[in-house]
Amino acid sequence: MSVHTALVLIGGIGLFLLGMRLMTDGLRLAAGGALEGILANWTRTPLRGIGAGALITAVVQSSSAVTVATLGFVNARLLSLERAILVTYGSNLGTTMTGWLVALTGLKIDIQAIALPLIGIGMALQLTGPARRRGHSGQALAGFGLFFLGIDALQAGFAGVPEVRLGALAPAFIQTLVYVGIGALLTVISQSSSAAIAILISAAMTESLALELAAAGVIGANLGTTSTALLPAPYDR
Repeated sequence: MSVHTALVLIGGIGLFLLGMRLMTDGLRLAAGGALEGILANWTRTPLRGIGAGALITAVVQSSSAVTVATLGFVNARLLSLERAILVTYGSNLGTTMTGWLVALTGLKIDIQAIALPLIGIGMALQLTGPARRRGHSGQALAGFGLFFLGIDALQAGFAGVPEVRLGALAPAFIQTLVYVGIGALLTVISQSSSAAIAILISAAMTESLALELAAAGVIGANLGTTSTALLPAPYDR
C-alpha cells in the first residue's frame, strides 16, 4: 500500500466519522425530547419496542445513542429491562441501514453531486439559525453530506489496495475468526459499528477484501457495538 493510498483511507475514515458525529448530534438537538418520548411511548408491545429501536437508529444512524438513551431510561425506572432489551435488539436491526447506504452508493452514482449540495444547504441553515431547530437540522444535513464524501474517499482509497489473500497463511475458519475480531476491534476503538461496516463493505466492493471475510468483519462489528452498553453501565447505578 502506498503512502498516498494510506492517507486517502485515513482521510476517508475521518470524513466518515466527522459526518456521523455532526449528523447524530444535529438530529438529537433538532429532535429535543422526541427521542425520550418515542422510547417511552412506543415500547408498549414487543413489536413496537423493536420497531422503535430500529426506526430511531435508522434515522440518527447511531445505535450507540439509542443504547445509551435506553440505559438511562432503565436506570431512571422509566423503562423496564424487558422493554430495553427489545429496543436494543431493534437498534441493531436499524444500524444495518448504514450498510445499505454504503452498498447503494457503490453503484454508478455521482456521490459528490449529492454530497456537496447537502453540505452547502446544511451549512446555510446552520449559519442562519445556529441555536434553533433549523440550525440543528442544517448541521445534520451537512453531516450527511460529509458521510457520503467519506464513503467516496474510502472507496477511492481501497481501489489502490491489493486483495487480501490469507489462504496460504491460515485455514478458512481461522481467517473468519480473525476478521470477526478485526470488526469488533474497529468498533470498540471508534465506538461506531457504522464506521467499521463502511470500511469493510468499501474494501469488499473494491475487491480489496474477499466478500466472506468482509461479512465476518461485519458480524464482529455488531458484536463490538455491545461495548457501548458496557461503558456507561457502571456509572448509571
